Amino acid sequence: MKAPFSPYLDALAPGMKALADILGRSFDYVSILSTDSVGFTVSISQRSKRVTGTNMTTERGNVVRVWRNGQYSEYAFNEVSGSIEELAETIRKELDRQFAVLALTGTKAFDTPILADEPLELFVEKETERLPEQEDMAALVERFTGLSARGMETIPRALDCLLNASSTHICKMFLTKNRFLRQSYVYTEGSCAAYAPNDAGEIKFAYNGVSGCCGPEVLEGLKKVVEELPKTMEEMLASEKIVPGEYEIITDPGISGLIAHEAFGHGVEMDMFVKKRALGAEYIGKRVGSDLCTMHEGALCEESVTAYAFDDEGTLAGDVTEIDHGILKTGICDALAALRLGTVPTGNGKRENFAHKAYTRMTNTIFDSGDSTFEEMVASVKHGYLLRGTESGMEDPKHWGIQCIIARGYEIKDGAFTGKVVSPVVMTGYVPDLLGGICMASRDRKVDGNGGCGKGHKEWVKVADGGPYLKTKARLG
Repeated sequence: MKAPFSPYLDALAPGMKALADILGRSFDYVSILSTDSVGFTVSISQRSKRVTGTNMTTERGNVVRVWRNGQYSEYAFNEVSGSIEELAETIRKELDRQFAVLALTGTKAFDTPILADEPLELFVEKETERLPEQEDMAALVERFTGLSARGMETIPRALDCLLNASSTHICKMFLTKNRFLRQSYVYTEGSCAAYAPNDAGEIKFAYNGVSGCCGPEVLEGLKKVVEELPKTMEEMLASEKIVPGEYEIITDPGISGLIAHEAFGHGVEMDMFVKKRALGAEYIGKRVGSDLCTMHEGALCEESVTAYAFDDEGTLAGDVTEIDHGILKTGICDALAALRLGTVPTGNGKRENFAHKAYTRMTNTIFDSGDSTFEEMVASVKHGYLLRGTESGMEDPKHWGIQCIIARGYEIKDGAFTGKVVSPVVMTGYVPDLLGGICMASRDRKVDGNGGCGKGHKEWVKVADGGPYLKTKARLG
């Protein structure tokens, strides 16, 4: 079925159009983003149960953006009370005050051109089997409780088995004088994690998850995740510390996605180019990886948790080739950064919610596939590791350093697995060296959409990343 567009936003549309028209008498550009996104979060373990009707992307509210004399300002609100004329006057006075403060204090701000407002209407309702707002939560809790108990029965030494899930029905409306865009879609993610002590008393954990641009039906896949966790936990409990050094590595699709996200995700967010905080600005058109390194970014790359039709600035979603056979071609850009850089926006202007600023943010960040098989890749390794299980990562866009925390590595010697597992694994390096070392890529690929991404220490949004198995070299410790 189609994910139905919000009746609330449909009813709100005439008033928001009138609001834009009235504000248009005082400002040269006016846009309004209205959101109505509902969903749930469920967390079940042996120790606690939590069910809420909110998660990272549930929201209801509006944000007005205006332009006057080279400057932009915004006003966010979540209640429409009284007449539209009264609301417009309240907003106009506040925005006038903001512009006046800039003038009185002599605050230097970016002098930015006015956004284009080409005529466009768009209405998108994506397919889903179920809607989060209609999910039988009691049945879901019962199913998760049973899966948690099953994990405790089958996972050696388990202290707890935690299942998490969230699902959101996203509805957004964007309008200007000439544009009227509406979209509705559902995304869902879920995971299972188990915790157990090894012989030394260290707590080890094993986890995996499911996600997709679909409804809560994707959570049925958590049964298989629970069935596979005992083997992973057994490997984790028997794991050893790695001997630090440089190794040949094969990254599974999850770790390939982590590298894509950290290596050239944040590093080519072009609002950082404006602030001169990213080395990538100096490398456009230059080699940053091997010929096997091609990377795409955009909401149209994959039907994942971030597969929207337009971003939070009303720019249509895109599919950007950031790296083409090792050559850095371009970055990704929100609308205002694009104006300041003299380029075009790529559909990557995203807000944590309606009350937050729009930044350049990732959507799907994915390495392209190659023509090798996984077996060929393993056979080519003299001494190294297959890396699996994303824990965390960070990057320094100004100097291209990268650090990834990986759950475990499977030792390979002379083209065969030895049975030795190391955990945890810290992978560090200089981004062009890591990407330049890519010498094999598998034919298949996978995209993961569990979790989120912050800009610095805040501004959390949904992202997805992935790719094929990749072979390269890296420093592990």
